[in-house]
Amino acid sequence: MLIPKYLSGFILVLIFIAASSTQLSAQTDPTYRGKARFHPVVAEKAMVSSENRYATEAGLQVLKEGGNAVDAAVTIGFTLAVTFPRAGNLGGGGFMLVYLEEKNQVVAIDYREKAPLKASRDMFLDKDGNVDREKSQYSILSSGVPGTVAGLALALENYGTISLERALAPAIELAEKGFPVDRDLRNSLIQAKNRMQKSPSSMKIFYHKNGEPYDEGDLLVQSDLAWSLKQISENGPVVFYQGEISEKISEFMSQNGGLITKEDLRKYEPVIREPVKGDYRGYQIYSMPPPSSGGVHLVQMLNILEQFPISSFGHNTAQTIHLLAETMKYAFADRSKFLGDPNFAPIPVEEITSKTYAKSIKDRINPQRAVPSKEIDPGGLMTNEGINTTHFSVMDSVGNAVSNTYTLNFSYGSKFTVPGTGILLNNEMDDFSSKPGTPNAFGLIGGKLNSIEPEKRMLSSMSPTIVMKDRKPFLVTGSPGGSRIITTVLQIILNVIDFDMNIAEATSAVRVHHQWLPDELSVERGLNGDTIKILKDMGQNVKTGRTIGVAENIMRKGNYLYGASDPRRPGGLTSGF
Repeated sequence: MLIPKYLSGFILVLIFIAASSTQLSAQTDPTYRGKARFHPVVAEKAMVSSENRYATEAGLQVLKEGGNAVDAAVTIGFTLAVTFPRAGNLGGGGFMLVYLEEKNQVVAIDYREKAPLKASRDMFLDKDGNVDREKSQYSILSSGVPGTVAGLALALENYGTISLERALAPAIELAEKGFPVDRDLRNSLIQAKNRMQKSPSSMKIFYHKNGEPYDEGDLLVQSDLAWSLKQISENGPVVFYQGEISEKISEFMSQNGGLITKEDLRKYEPVIREPVKGDYRGYQIYSMPPPSSGGVHLVQMLNILEQFPISSFGHNTAQTIHLLAETMKYAFADRSKFLGDPNFAPIPVEEITSKTYAKSIKDRINPQRAVPSKEIDPGGLMTNEGINTTHFSVMDSVGNAVSNTYTLNFSYGSKFTVPGTGILLNNEMDDFSSKPGTPNAFGLIGGKLNSIEPEKRMLSSMSPTIVMKDRKPFLVTGSPGGSRIITTVLQIILNVIDFDMNIAEATSAVRVHHQWLPDELSVERGLNGDTIKILKDMGQNVKTGRTIGVAENIMRKGNYLYGASDPRRPGGLTSGF
């Protein structure tokens, strides 16, 4: 087996790995129109883009065998639970967007985690009424009822063509036989070690007996996880929610003061929803509806920006970035008040995504001067994720497409592994508003609509997105990054549509982010110093810091598919045939 030497670095280290032997060369493809030196992966029939080479290869093999995009996506989802354990998962949840070519239809699958039945509004407040971050983020109480297994199984049953046994086969083999630890996995385990030590089961799996993480090249075998995957393969998702796995989860919770019970697991069901839809410069945008805020505010921001000639201002000029920042402020202000689980309160999706509302916001934006966030309030509408999330995109040979984002929230979630299962548990309960008006781990302000209630789904920023052109998938995109997910996806779309970038350029370009509060414009390293000075002169509080998002993208132009894995995180692979 050939093991690539993964390279780390910052934004300008642009490495795109292409493993498929049948892949076309971008330079020889007659329809290739990219102008930059950063070339995308090119294929004719099908393509997969994910943050992990093993997952990409497993999904691509399913496509080569005649499976469709959903078959590949489910295979990738289960494989990532083994090979990308800090975010790939069985013990978390997420969202999947599916385009069905035969029906010309886009469907949204919500398999977000839910609050346990014993959860309560003030469960994370201390005796003084302040949020106890240790309890909400790192205790066993931080775990919501997992949705991944039910969500992936639902997608396969409704829209796939292969058996669950086939979809799980690569994951089982990799868990049982092991795979070599790469530098990225080792580094993530070093960073997680202090928190991971509270879970003997986690330490047993990911660290040597002396407590040291596995070295680069060491074989990581996950026998307990292989057992869980085999149980699901043989018995279906019912074993996770009503069988032996559920018994192990509920017993672990009971013994350690957790809230998830057999009844919580038995009652969990994923939901098929109507996607959020918008139009931007002749393209149709489909993304996730609540309880994700991603689709709503993506469309809202595109509606606002459509009213400005940003292509004429130029990519990442001070004028363009200023307008992006001001637009982002208004969207995140609305997020703080109006978004939550639609099963618990009406969410004004139509109002927020309307062109009329976007016009009213555009009229409040000063093109030359930043408006302080303290002067921006959520709109007067009539109304009654973790950074270590992961995303993957798939297009198949007949035109189907899948955009999927799922997560444990923090890296390795709560850090707790259920004994005997190999399943890491999420810490998604922190995505609720433990105390309305108080920021969560990502600095996001939440309102009463996102307060903790039993069986409620916590608000998310995950934004799996499909952009259509001429009624066909044009761009499949998404990203991890907590609050930065939405703005990452926004900029991928703008880079392709407004600035005519090829998908490799669009993926690697410097990104910015503003989320209303705190009143800071985050920019990645690499932005021109003169541009930063102009932005500061315009009143923007510019902070240069860490990378923003990790996008996995596929774009169709003519008869070819073009794809790119984000260079911001090593180990990604985009490949096709």
